[in-house]
Amino acid sequence: MKKIIIAAFGLLTLYIVGCKKEDNVSKVVNVSEPTLSLPGGIYYSINVGGSLPTIAGSAYDSVLKESYPLKIEGAEDIDNTTPGLYIVQATATNKNGYKTFQNVYVAVTNIPAPYDLSGEYLRAATGGIANVQEVANGLYLTDNVGGVAAASNPSLIFPVLFVHIKDTVIDLPAQVTPVGTIEAVEEKLSYAPDTAYQYRLSKGGTAFGTTATRVFVKQ
Repeated sequence: MKKIIIAAFGLLTLYIVGCKKEDNVSKVVNVSEPTLSLPGGIYYSINVGGSLPTIAGSAYDSVLKESYPLKIEGAEDIDNTTPGLYIVQATATNKNGYKTFQNVYVAVTNIPAPYDLSGEYLRAATGGIANVQEVANGLYLTDNVGGVAAASNPSLIFPVLFVHIKDTVIDLPAQVTPVGTIEAVEEKLSYAPDTAYQYRLSKGGTAFGTTATRVFVKQ
């Protein structure tokens, strides 16, 4: 009888061990991320004291063939009483834990809609051209923050955003760029004899100096 009991115990032990091994098997998943869809775009503008924008959209993972809810992170940090540029993130996470995000930019400004600073601007000190485009009321994208001459170093020509806050005041806040964080101080806007804006880069990433005042005149 003892031999039979030992044999039965041995079989039970093998069964338990086998179960543990099966529980430790890793699940292989396909790496994929949801694709975000933002019908309203990524640029918004509101008047000081105005209602916060409704940022809506959807997310879909074409590999898993599943839709996921879109979350807006950081919206609570938008202060509609203080002019400036606020950056929030639209995010979605699939069932395997892979996350996608997209920055969304919200300008708070007192500038009335007819104002438009869009156009081509010259930095005479270098011959660099900056193309300025209005992407929302009072919110602008400039494609050459450093005013670099295209032929001298094309890799230093990339876009950043600035906000036209009021009359002669603009704000170019800290932004992550291909060369590090860029931020400007001493920003000014003038209209005579020509429309022009200027600033000094207090943070120039790894590429720009932080002492020169960069002046851009509309052509």
